Amino acid sequence: MIALSGLFVAALLAATPVPFQSEVVFLGLLAAGWPAPVLVAVASTGNVLGSCITYALGRWLSDRRDHRWFPLSPPQMARAEGWFARWGLWTLLLSWAPGGDLIVALSGVLRVPFAVFLALVALAKTGRYVAVGWLGVVAFGG
Repeated sequence: MIALSGLFVAALLAATPVPFQSEVVFLGLLAAGWPAPVLVAVASTGNVLGSCITYALGRWLSDRRDHRWFPLSPPQMARAEGWFARWGLWTLLLSWAPGGDLIVALSGVLRVPFAVFLALVALAKTGRYVAVGWLGVVAFGG
């Protein structure tokens, strides 16, 4: 259970602004003989929850746009809104990629409906761990 808890925490942290990678932990446990479906379930749950935290941070920041410490200037915010309007909700399917945390936070700032956010992010994050698990099984055998 400690190993799976470690994977959960690693995956959760990896989906927040904290710089962290969960794939090494995932692949290490896979190489140690843990079943891939269990690892996918634990890592996906942690990673989606971490993205929910990042989304909530974005929502919190959205209410503070007028504060001088808001991280985006009005022109930068207008550019971000234009980018999101152009590329749309489907960019959340890239939430697993490097820089995906910015898309997740921006979706919170722009108040994307939570159910839509959750569905797209869960699909993206789970798909990523399925792919990592498949590659790991191929690499380590079994």
